[in-house]
Amino acid sequence: MKIARIETFLFDPGLAKNLLFCRVETDSGVHGWGEAYVTPGKEQVIEHLLQVMAKYMIGRSAHSIRHSAQVIFDDFAMRRASLDLLSAWSAIEIAMWDIVAKAAGQPIYNLLGGASRERVKVYANGWSSGTESIEQNLERALKVKEAGYTALKWDPFPGPWRSWIHREDEDHVVNYVRRMRETLGPDFGLLVEVHRRLSPMHAIRIGQRLREFDIGWYEEPCLCDNIELVAEVRRAMPGVPIVTGEAIYSKEGFAQALAARAADIINPDICNCGGISAMLDIAAMAQPHAVAMAPHNYNSTLIGLAATVQLSAVIPNFWLAECFINLKPACDEIAVQPLVVKDSFVDLPTSPGHGIDLDVAKLRAKPFRDMGSRTGKTLRSYTEEFPRKHYQVAATRTGY
Repeated sequence: MKIARIETFLFDPGLAKNLLFCRVETDSGVHGWGEAYVTPGKEQVIEHLLQVMAKYMIGRSAHSIRHSAQVIFDDFAMRRASLDLLSAWSAIEIAMWDIVAKAAGQPIYNLLGGASRERVKVYANGWSSGTESIEQNLERALKVKEAGYTALKWDPFPGPWRSWIHREDEDHVVNYVRRMRETLGPDFGLLVEVHRRLSPMHAIRIGQRLREFDIGWYEEPCLCDNIELVAEVRRAMPGVPIVTGEAIYSKEGFAQALAARAADIINPDICNCGGISAMLDIAAMAQPHAVAMAPHNYNSTLIGLAATVQLSAVIPNFWLAECFINLKPACDEIAVQPLVVKDSFVDLPTSPGHGIDLDVAKLRAKPFRDMGSRTGKTLRSYTEEFPRKHYQVAATRTGY
């Protein structure tokens, strides 16, 4: 069963970024779906890389997943890893697992060793709007709770992103988290996202102030390129779960984070770390360190979520998975059979492969949309407009 054709699709869900899928076809007629992680403005860059990479895959056995991954790294990338490379490869790798499982007549999790759980717990992201007031986002958060979710993640920090912030910005964060706790109650999971923006001093100060609100975790407080910064925060905040991994893409990077004892939980993304096989390896590395896995998933609620669910079903150290609920309506429209999220859980699909399929005609009906009007702003315009309009922070103080 050899790979005969790989087609890419950029899909516009009508939100902040396009989504990138690939359909891998074999000479036996079995096809598989994959998805690459993309960021706004770079969707076409990763699509082009995926298309070039695809040429190296034609004629290869669809079963040769790990060997092909090594060939791509050694010969195509000349042993240089990057986010773009691993995102493109992840899409093909995920599709190959879909093919192999369909050919075997089994869900992917059965080929990975069998399920450790009957359903996978997810938390909500993509629900808030940074352009709205705290009061408006509290209303949004209540709707998330009413929809059955038991935890949500959001970034309570005012922009723009800086390693050093002012006291009124710090107070804004503390007030925001306090209001969320008061609104959602003592048992609801509040997952605080920091997006790698702070110096350790600020991260520790704010983290200590957030302790009283019993946050579920404190994610990527510092830039993980220097993983010791994150480890410094963890050492200073015993009892508060520290998360890192969203911006780590290679197994080598995760090995360094684990060796540094930088996190209680890691959150690699299946669509940018090398796919299902790489995620299995990362989970296996984390387990002896007593580190949990909470897969990141800033991808669709189609292939990205389906692959995440298949992987999460298997690994013993799974904790919680991400679900971008704002993407689900658009994704459900192009799904032959969408995944169902009920009361914060996704039941394991029992059909072969990922357990879902996409309607190609509907997928093509919403092609790539240029985000230039959104991403074309200058850096200066963001520093001047965003803080003043939304958080009343003086532009003269926060400009570049």
